[in-house]
Amino acid sequence: MATPTNPGTAFITGASAGIGALYADRLARRGYDLVLVARNRERLDALARRITDETHRSVEVVAADLNDKADLARVEANLRADSSITMLVNNAGVGATAPLLSADVAKMDDLIGLNVTALMRLTYAAAPGFVARGGGAIINIASIVAVAPEMLNGVYGGAKAFVLAFSQSLKHELADKGVRVQVVLPGATATEFWGIAGMPVEHLPAQIVMSGEDLVDAALAGFDLGEFVTVPSLPDVADWNNFEAARQLLRPKLSATKPAPRYGESLKS
Repeated sequence: MATPTNPGTAFITGASAGIGALYADRLARRGYDLVLVARNRERLDALARRITDETHRSVEVVAADLNDKADLARVEANLRADSSITMLVNNAGVGATAPLLSADVAKMDDLIGLNVTALMRLTYAAAPGFVARGGGAIINIASIVAVAPEMLNGVYGGAKAFVLAFSQSLKHELADKGVRVQVVLPGATATEFWGIAGMPVEHLPAQIVMSGEDLVDAALAGFDLGEFVTVPSLPDVADWNNFEAARQLLRPKLSATKPAPRYGESLKS
């Protein structure tokens, strides 16, 4: 899929480092202007200067804590007001590696606020404008734990499962309105994420860790191919298609007037 000559402006959250900063670099090189959102203004400013120097694209920075209601409302207002925005990259998020009985419930609440609530609200802020303008793209960064929650902290897995399910619903509702939706499911990626989550990336088996550059380049290649779900480390897309086909097979069997016959004997007793 060719990149448009003037693709518009990409609005990227969690953009000061890691995956978000790499999306900023790659999208600027594709011709996008940028709005970069993160808490760390110093990092944002440094990234913006570098990208502007190297690509000559316009880069706006917005220092905001998306777990702060006032900051989140300000960012939502920016999204709604800027008609040049053609892509939203919902990348901001935090992870957790501790099991349930060792996790700080207050930190889990903050995790849900950032990974679920902020992502949902920013999508609601952007989508109506995309629909009204007849096009746009929403890229949601989820995780492989969306389908394998046993691998890490269950609240983190549940939050990323929300991102996948929410993206599936967005695709269903917006596909005929000219709005592209992609959900990216990274595996272990060599970024600051792991250290912040409590498990430095150096402690992971090297053979499962992908570089951030490879992750973002693969995700954008998937976007170019028109993929809805992109799992950068998955060798054969047929495996995901089979997974999705099994899910679709369940749909007509999930709601009925009577319990399934397999419960019959138990119901009689």
